[in-house]
Amino acid sequence: MDLIAVRVIFILVVAAACYVLEPFGLTAPVDGAVGAAIGVGVILFEMRLHKVSLKRLIGAAIGSVLGILGAYLFSLVIRDSIHPGSTQSFLELLVMLLMAYIGLIVGANKGDLLNLAALGGIFGGEKQGRKAYKILDTSVIIDGRIADIAETGFLDGIIVIPQFVLRELQLVADSADSLKRNRGRRGLDILQRLQKVASLNIQIVEDDFPAVREVDMKLIELAKVYEGKIITNDFNLNKVAQLQGVEVLNINELANSLKPIVLPGEIMRVFILKEGKEYNQGVAYLDDGTMVVVDNARKMIGKNVDISVTSVLQTTAGKMIFGKFDERGAARAEAKAAAEPAATRPAEPTAARPAEPRKAQPVMVDRPTE
Repeated sequence: MDLIAVRVIFILVVAAACYVLEPFGLTAPVDGAVGAAIGVGVILFEMRLHKVSLKRLIGAAIGSVLGILGAYLFSLVIRDSIHPGSTQSFLELLVMLLMAYIGLIVGANKGDLLNLAALGGIFGGEKQGRKAYKILDTSVIIDGRIADIAETGFLDGIIVIPQFVLRELQLVADSADSLKRNRGRRGLDILQRLQKVASLNIQIVEDDFPAVREVDMKLIELAKVYEGKIITNDFNLNKVAQLQGVEVLNINELANSLKPIVLPGEIMRVFILKEGKEYNQGVAYLDDGTMVVVDNARKMIGKNVDISVTSVLQTTAGKMIFGKFDERGAARAEAKAAAEPAATRPAEPTAARPAEPRKAQPVMVDRPTE
């Protein structure tokens, strides 16, 4: 209630000052109404500032000051190139407003990158957006599934795309190899899809580590600086990052967790596609691409068989299902089906035999006598 009373008093004071001083050259009541409107606008702006973090406020303030400084330098050029008058005044005011606005917006957006906790003191209690930064790897961008996840709304926080990742994508897109070139162009298309997602906050950062040559190590160092997570589907990067204490979001792990669970002992019907690496093994694939290794199925290549699941191996690289084909059980089932009485079998439809064509009979034709 005290805050509301202070806001009301502020609006009344501004309205009364405009009513008495008449700063706009209008009648006293109109100037008072304009003053009240200005007071309401200031209060709305102040209420909006409560929702902005301290880092954004500091960034906006620094950006505004730099923008006004740039506008002052521009005004010096305008004064020397344009004669004094209304045009010169308008251009100076326009440049000042434009530069201040650009500095405000850019500074507020980049303010999230400030680390106020390093300053200590009163800034040490500022809540950090720890683990809110998600850094994209080159492999996950080319993979493309990150765009589908983002469009569903499951991806939040600030998506960070390092400049060195963009350079690597550009090198892949400009490669002489057609396969690599298509992969690089696909990655650039995926980035365009991500930029069109309204719920994402994407930031391209210029941070680089010249002393580090490998892109994977640069990603790890960048994640340490921003205290964020790396989104990837690279198995090796996943392991190295975890060893260095950097959290990783693996797209393959997410995909594996969403696959239907198969328990040992269940019966599955699969199509044996090719021969396995071990003796008398066959390999099949499910609709989602999961590989199924089947023992005793080498002779059944090219056929659909029923197998019994023996075990399931799930790793970050994917899921594998191991099963066994019972040749004796399949043979007994076929023999039992063949030994069924004819009465219990469904009558096989007999195809109608086509009628034999009749032989043409000779026709005697009487020739006219001459």
